[in-house]
Amino acid sequence: MTASLEELEEHLSRLRAQLREARRARDTAATSRIRGELREVEAAWERALDAEEAAGGTSEEEPATRGIPLSAPASAATPLGRGRQEKRSAQGAVPIREQVHQSLTLLGAPASPKLISSVYEAFFTEPLVATKLASLRRDEERSFSAQGYARPYYICAALTHDRLTPARGLLAVSVWPLERRIIAPLSQRADFLTHAVGTAEQIQRLSAAGHPPSEAAWQLLGRFALNIPGACDSDDLDPERVISAARLEAAVHQQADDTERRASAERARTQLTDGQQLFGAAPLHNTLRNAGHVTR
Repeated sequence: MTASLEELEEHLSRLRAQLREARRARDTAATSRIRGELREVEAAWERALDAEEAAGGTSEEEPATRGIPLSAPASAATPLGRGRQEKRSAQGAVPIREQVHQSLTLLGAPASPKLISSVYEAFFTEPLVATKLASLRRDEERSFSAQGYARPYYICAALTHDRLTPARGLLAVSVWPLERRIIAPLSQRADFLTHAVGTAEQIQRLSAAGHPPSEAAWQLLGRFALNIPGACDSDDLDPERVISAARLEAAVHQQADDTERRASAERARTQLTDGQQLFGAAPLHNTLRNAGHVTR
């Protein structure tokens, strides 16, 4: 009988408690055994979550772009990768953390759940339920606390440059350099331009390979182009022009932004643990509240 999500989550909680005890006791055999069981139960939890989503479906979609006076080439009306979508549907849904990883890798910089969802639907022809991302970072942090670097990557936080706390509403990939995950005063604009370049380059790759990009992909590029000076001046979108305009503006911000990021990253490496470098230091109000509990 297949365990429910609730049962699997309870099992995960028990295993994590057992793992803490085993590590405190320095019982390496028990630690290794429990970690192996944790990986198996986490995989079962991922499968159960995907199965629940597939059974229940979703009615949430990214609102269609309206009023954008930019048009894609006529070939863009052809849906991207329909055969790939049918093959993937037959094989089973892609885990949510992998969907997020693919979108972030394409974008190349920390991004919001809404943008991550839009990118995945535009280029990978499957829906990504943005509401499921709310708990993903916390789940990843718990997994890292229990298993360390057992996974090849984690979906983690971007960090504020001053307090090194999690940047609100931004997700990143653990294998990125720490400097790329720092959000300094100029970083949000710099990252926006990086997102635009990543989107345009993916459209170029698809076109070169003979796979017409989807209408959603062109609309996404159009939204970027409208906010970059010189990226468009007509009704036709040119990915190369978007890339050139984005890089031209990025060069203006790069030196100041890189300097701020490097300085914050150096502080993070000396002040934070490995886990905090991925998921951020505790916000000050949490630290004060915990200190209050201790003194009482």
